[in-house]
This record gives sequence, structure tokens and C-alpha cells, in this order.
Amino acid sequence: MSRDDTPPAPTPPTGTGPGSLGTAAAAGPGPAPRSGPAVATVEVPPSWRNWSGGLCFQPAGIARPDSVDQLCRIVRQTAARGGCVRPVGAGHSSAPLVRTDDLLLSVDRLPSGVLGTPADGQAWVGAGTRLHELGDLLRRHGLAMPNLGDVDTQAIAGAIGTGTHGSGRGLSNLSAMVTGVRLVTAAGQVIEIDGEREPDVLRAVQLSLGVLGVLTAVRTRVVPAFQARRREWGLPTDECLAVFDALLDANRNVDFYWYPRRDDAHLRTVNPVDDDPGPARLPATDCTEDRVGWSGSALTKRRSLRFHEIEYAVPAAAGPACFQELRHRIRIRHRQHAAWRVLYRYVAADHAYLSPAYGRDSVTISVHQNETSPYQEFFADVEPIFHAYGGRPHWAKIHHLEGRDLLSRYPEADRFLTVRHRLDPDGVFLSDYLRRLLAL
Repeated sequence: MSRDDTPPAPTPPTGTGPGSLGTAAAAGPGPAPRSGPAVATVEVPPSWRNWSGGLCFQPAGIARPDSVDQLCRIVRQTAARGGCVRPVGAGHSSAPLVRTDDLLLSVDRLPSGVLGTPADGQAWVGAGTRLHELGDLLRRHGLAMPNLGDVDTQAIAGAIGTGTHGSGRGLSNLSAMVTGVRLVTAAGQVIEIDGEREPDVLRAVQLSLGVLGVLTAVRTRVVPAFQARRREWGLPTDECLAVFDALLDANRNVDFYWYPRRDDAHLRTVNPVDDDPGPARLPATDCTEDRVGWSGSALTKRRSLRFHEIEYAVPAAAGPACFQELRHRIRIRHRQHAAWRVLYRYVAADHAYLSPAYGRDSVTISVHQNETSPYQEFFADVEPIFHAYGGRPHWAKIHHLEGRDLLSRYPEADRFLTVRHRLDPDGVFLSDYLRRLLAL
């Protein structure tokens, strides 16, 4: 449920701004959100843990501002003392993107949900809104997200900031759906970046790892709400690979899991109920699930099991060969301790500077391991296979690339870094890890 269905109130720029990047945020419909006290409550937790428990650290504190004005003051005060601010969402990321010994900043208390009235196939959404809440909120307007990943526990700002995605021949990741944002810069100013006025800047902001500023709201493309049919099949792995491309052409969403210990596959399709092509080349006797619901619930699945994960995006044409080499490596070296599964998905190309799918249709392959099982040596052993196929790591998941070795995989990485420097020249949003990651 939205706490305040109004867009964040604008804060006029003061002092030295970020040049031509962005404009002062325009006021939206409805009253301004509450102002809150001058200083936000800063919690000092014993430690902070991510969703899987694989990332644990001790920040100096966690600030939870009650208003955008308050958020701006926190950023200005931290910048003045030479400190570091790291925005944090739901904590689903396995990578140490939020790790800091200084200040974590949560936007959970800012206005969330659908902000104002959606128009022209776009909706403003509060940055802290959880994806699993957003489906119901959009449906009240007769709308839905174009696509979602398998998990929907993330905050939308974290999901777009790291390139979260689903699967489908013509479906891009969530970052590519963003057409505008409101964010607080390192100068403590609120600016609005619009894709029509500043397309190059938006391409940096669409997937920014929280190093350009603190997102307070995002404008995302939406589609009319639709009922969807989800089917799942169990079948031999080689048979699954043989029909996968044909299923991509015939279905809106397709992906499959491979289970190393059994060496079989679990394939899923999701289609609008009024445009369902049927089971296409798959025997009805192998269908293990067949259900209908709103698209958000059909695309995602709630699980109690938590896990560690490494994922890379490789060029789509290289997907089958990369998967087969991973399959062979896992079967001969890791089958006895590979406790879970490998997920194979398809993501359409986009133009966000740091997107793993930048400029190329991609196959993403995710290797999972249960949260209680060892994973470091397992992941380190399979990672070079991704490298050999030109893979780009998912920013929110475990990987070991840094610096120019990492950035060389992104043709427009330097353009992203130029925008980053203009918005945050003093590195207020940079931790030690992010400096290494981005060759700074």
C-alpha cells in the first residue's frame, strides 16, 4: 500500500550544480510530502546482512529520512565532512555494492507506490517500492510492469540500478524501461532527468549502481494489466535445448532451470491468456504446473529457500555453447556439492551504458547455491567459462572482475564515468569497493 501517492517535492538547486545534467525537479500533482525533523534518525545496527546472509558488515549507521528535504540535508552534511553515502534497498544483492563503514541511506520512509496518475504508458513510482507490492498498486490503474524477474522482493530502485531482468525474446531488463528519474545529487540537490531531453544522461542513470545519486522516484514504462498463463514442464536437458529457440519465438516468456544432480531441466512459459500459443512441441503428460493469474504473480514465484548466485550475460548466439561447457564442468567437478540449479534466460539488447545486455541480445546463465552450502570455490571454478564467451557479470551478483578488466567489456563505460564525475566529483557515493570496481 502506498504511504503517500504524491511525487517527491522539489528542492531548488543551490550552490554549485552538476552542470547541464538534469533539471530542478518539477512539482507533481498533490500536496508536498511531510517535511520531517531537520535531522533524520540514524540507527547504529550491530551489523547489516543482505538477503542471503553472504554479505555482512558494520556501517557507522543507517539513515532513514522521512522527506526528500531531509535526505538532501543528510547528503550535504556527509559530503561536508568528506564521508560516504551508500543507498540501500531491500538488500537482495549478493555483490558488496552497499558495503561501507560509513552511512547507509534507505528511502523506505519516502513516498512509495504509484506517484500521481500514470499517463502515456508511463508511471512514476517511489524508489523504495517493493516489486511484489507494485503489481497490486499498478493494477488499480489497469496497468502492469512489462516484465519481472523470478524474484520480486527487491526495491524498484535497486532492481533497475543493477539490471534485474526476466526472460523473453523481445523483453529487455527493468533498467531499459526507465524513461526518467528524480535523484538527489552529491551536492544535496534534487534534479529530474528526462529521457527525451537528455537521452545520453538517462543511459547512465538507467543502471547506475547508486553512484550517481540517491534515486527518490523513477518513471517506468507500463503496459495494460493482463492475466497470464504459466506452464512448467520437466524434460531431459538436451530436449529442452533443442526446442528452446522455437519456444522463444512462440511464447512471451520462456526460461529453464537445469538440475545438475539429476541432469534434467524444468522449462517455463508465460503468456497472456488471450494470446496463448499452447504447449508447442511439449507433451502434455510432462506438464507439472498450469495456472492462471495476473502477470506479476505468473512471472514470479515465492520461495523460502535463499541462495548465493553468480550470473553472466553472454551474446545470445553463444548461449547454448556456454551452457554446455558449464554443464560439463559442473557434472565432472561439482555435481556432488551443487545443491541447487542453473537458470537459463534470454534478454533483449538495450542501450544503458553499464547494462550487461548493452548492444546485444543476450543469454544469461545463473549458477545458484543454497545459502548454507559452500560456494566460493565452486563459483570461482566456473567463472572463467563465462569470461571465455565474452560474458558480462550481473552487477548485483557474485563475480570477481574489477577495474579495466571489467569495464573493457562495456563499450560505453567511459561515457558513464564522465557522467558520474560531473554528478559526484568528490566521490560522496563511492566506497572502496566501488572505486576498485570502476577503476577509480
